[in-house]
Amino acid sequence: MTGSDLASMPLGQLEQWAENNGIQKYRARQLFRWFHAKGIYDYSRMTDLSRDFRRLLEEQYPLSLPRIVEVRKASDGTHKFRFRLEDGLEIEGVWMPEERRRTLCVSTQVGCAMGCRFCATASMGLVRNLKVSEIMGQLHAVSAFLSQKGMDRPVTNVVFIGMGEPLANMERVATAVGIMLHPLGAGLSRRHITVSTAGLVPAMPKLMERVPVKLAVSLNAANDEIRSSIMPINDKWPLVRLIECCRSLELKHTDRITFEYVMLKGVNDSDDDAIRLAKLLSGISCKVNLIPYNESENSGFERPEPERVERFQQLLIQRNFSVFVRKSRGAELAAGCGQLVTDGARNTG
Repeated sequence: MTGSDLASMPLGQLEQWAENNGIQKYRARQLFRWFHAKGIYDYSRMTDLSRDFRRLLEEQYPLSLPRIVEVRKASDGTHKFRFRLEDGLEIEGVWMPEERRRTLCVSTQVGCAMGCRFCATASMGLVRNLKVSEIMGQLHAVSAFLSQKGMDRPVTNVVFIGMGEPLANMERVATAVGIMLHPLGAGLSRRHITVSTAGLVPAMPKLMERVPVKLAVSLNAANDEIRSSIMPINDKWPLVRLIECCRSLELKHTDRITFEYVMLKGVNDSDDDAIRLAKLLSGISCKVNLIPYNESENSGFERPEPERVERFQQLLIQRNFSVFVRKSRGAELAAGCGQLVTDGARNTG
């Protein structure tokens, strides 16, 4: 298995790798802790491994942590990170500090194939899926960067809502989540990890069976005509299928699905839209996140007025829904929801 990406393996697979190569199993646990509890991808720093073993690993199993090549900080404390991958491709992620939590938004693909018209990432198309180590590496790189600035526990929450459709890279996303949850890995709570999807219906129950974390569904419309006009995936998985799937999911007792609703002026923000949305979601254990559109260049969409957003929210609250209006974090950096984008090209500089 020379050349295998050891940092992409769950613990069981790493232990199997050790056994297959005549290496004691406890070495796999040591490696797993170095990778995912300490965020170290440099074998030379793994001081409880013998020099000969480290040399073998360096020669036969090279690793590469996504490298932070740009950090921009907004006035609200939000940081936008640009990472360069081993092949020169670039992705973005966002770190958002709040009073009781510090949330990292991670990417799962270079680009995205979903084609959502309001999302800047869609303009890239899909370049490739990220490896498990590249997903985990975003967490490790940001944690190391902020720890060097004296911050204790810099990441408490992770949301899979960056570049890409997480469920289009489901196997690797599920593996990464499992590593984040593992007590020998990142050790995060399942209630502190959220995976967002545009609505890949077949993959949703599979994810929840593998890793029962919090689920967010990017809904954005309450009828098929509007949703199909802004989200091409709705042509394949229309609302009746999506909502049927949401109703059938076996959630933990206290869990609720989050429905994300990007509000587009004159498109999906009317009183009738709010009333239709309430009827559509009736009986589902859920909350609704209203996201006033973060404007992107040449998108053709506009952000609704605050009064319109408040009216929409109140119509849902009157119908007994928990409704939150998401603050626009890092908007000055184009770090808000739907604004992450790179040129998708190899950087030879």
